[in-house]
Amino acid sequence: MPAALATRESALRVGIDPFWAPLAMLVTQDLALKLHFRQRIVLQHDNLPHQGPVLLAPTHRARWDALMLPMAAGRRVTRRDCRFMVTTTEMSGLQGWFLHRLGCFPVDQGRPSLTTLRLAVDLLADGQQLVMFPEGQIQRQDQAIKVRPGLVRLAQLAEKQGVTVPVVPVGLGYSQARPRPMGRAAICFGPPLRVPNEGGRRAEQRFNQDLSEGMHAAEQAAREAVGRPMNCL
Repeated sequence: MPAALATRESALRVGIDPFWAPLAMLVTQDLALKLHFRQRIVLQHDNLPHQGPVLLAPTHRARWDALMLPMAAGRRVTRRDCRFMVTTTEMSGLQGWFLHRLGCFPVDQGRPSLTTLRLAVDLLADGQQLVMFPEGQIQRQDQAIKVRPGLVRLAQLAEKQGVTVPVVPVGLGYSQARPRPMGRAAICFGPPLRVPNEGGRRAEQRFNQDLSEGMHAAEQAAREAVGRPMNCL
């Protein structure tokens, strides 16, 4: 790990703990997911890069999303961890104590700190896999996907540092809006997108529209796989 990345992780008190991370993987993937869902489906996995920097942009439909992503894209599959960017409120208390040790790090969506942004860019420069929920919060209703501007700006910042980052739209679907025991869950990886070389608000808007459409298509495939097609939007 580069010295700069190690320094930033230390400043934010985050990182992959060699004891807690494997234990969490055992508890979540071998126990929680298998006991709660009778079927877990992964679609279009070939769209997921297994090497080099990648920014995963998933829909956010339930807290189970944070378990499904490492199952489909984490250490057992790609030999690398999912580094989640989460809200500052989620990084508090006992939950925050664990998240700090599982590679997650906090971001203030309204005013992200320079330290957080630099850590995200350093992780991408190190060829790691970053997860950022573009919608910002859980959305349980079938409605048009609205992405916040943070993801495209982070990807553009990485590009300015010479780090080309594919952005993979990801859709998650469950057989119920609020996943119930013995239900079905699916995750679908859409074709990677590239951020525009040119800056400006119009370029950001075009990319965010493409990302929204990619996330919607991936979610539609996931929902169809669990027998709960989306309402037409």
